[in-house]
Amino acid sequence: MSEKTVLCEIDARGVARLTLNRPDVRNAMNEVLIAELIETLEQVVADSSARFMVLTGNGKGFCAGGDLNWMRRTADYDFQENYDDALRLGRLMRLLFEMPKPTVALVNGAAFGGGMGLVAGCDIAIAAEEAKFSLSEVKLGLIPATIAPYVVRAMGERNSRRFFMSAEIFGGAEAYEMGFVHKVVPGAELAAAGEAMIDQLLVGGPMAQAAAKEMVFRCAETPIGDEIEEWTSRRIAEVRATDEGKEGASAFLEKRKPRWAP
Repeated sequence: MSEKTVLCEIDARGVARLTLNRPDVRNAMNEVLIAELIETLEQVVADSSARFMVLTGNGKGFCAGGDLNWMRRTADYDFQENYDDALRLGRLMRLLFEMPKPTVALVNGAAFGGGMGLVAGCDIAIAAEEAKFSLSEVKLGLIPATIAPYVVRAMGERNSRRFFMSAEIFGGAEAYEMGFVHKVVPGAELAAAGEAMIDQLLVGGPMAQAAAKEMVFRCAETPIGDEIEEWTSRRIAEVRATDEGKEGASAFLEKRKPRWAP
């Protein structure tokens, strides 16, 4: 039996660590990796013991985009086969983006093409200074299609127009300057930076974090007015009445940690 292309471990704190496991090709995507990543993400969502997810790559790369052998196979696909293939990647991206649990990308190396999509799909992105980024599809006469909605949201329309068309390679510092990643650290410190973010996420209530993520999506899509005013007011009233909301308020007033905190 071949080795899994996506490894997953959930520790006692509820941290689900997903590792792309094709180090010999810098974790490039193929149909197997995409299918296994979809399956693994669905398992993490369904597992009540998993509070949030950390995504990284095994070896020197994070994800080098499309695997060359996979791309050779798709070159012979007809339209329907290409469409179905693209839908699978689109499903993966949407599943990652809409996960109700916090998600963290630790970008340990090259994130090209679809690899940039995975980074963009996560809530929080921390990159090694040595990491390289590129939306290289146009070099192959292609476009960054199914990842585009997520990359544009992460790096903005203006930057997307430039890098979608130029296919330039840029580093961690430039990715940080444009807001594509939230933090850049020396590669030797990436694991420690990830642990610091894990510690910070463990402070929050799991239900509240899921509701807060939903809040961001809704507020980003809805103009300020009566609709959003009424919805946000209703949501905080609902959350205050939950067991988690009551526990958080009691813990604050009693000057103790809430039950979910380590």
